[in-house]
Amino acid sequence: MKDLLNNLDKAFENKVRMGIMAALVVNEYLDFNSLKELLGVTDGNLASHLKNLEKVEYVSVKKEFLNRKPNTKYSATDMGKIAFKRHIKAIEDLLK
Repeated sequence: MKDLLNNLDKAFENKVRMGIMAALVVNEYLDFNSLKELLGVTDGNLASHLKNLEKVEYVSVKKEFLNRKPNTKYSATDMGKIAFKRHIKAIEDLLK
């Protein structure tokens, strides 16, 4: 049991962060507004959770301009994908 708990990652202890990672693992990238709409969260809430995932290098950010408007794209890093899959597996194992 203790080993299973060790595989849970504190970076994903919040449902918004779980949602962000779930969306980014199955998509090459998503922009800020798409994530916000998908998850139904405010700008500030999403921004703070993305910043936390960036700090631990689970999410990468690419800023660009589209028709003179800023567009920020987010994608899951390889390290983030591995950590998220390990976290999900730990939850599944706990439920068995």
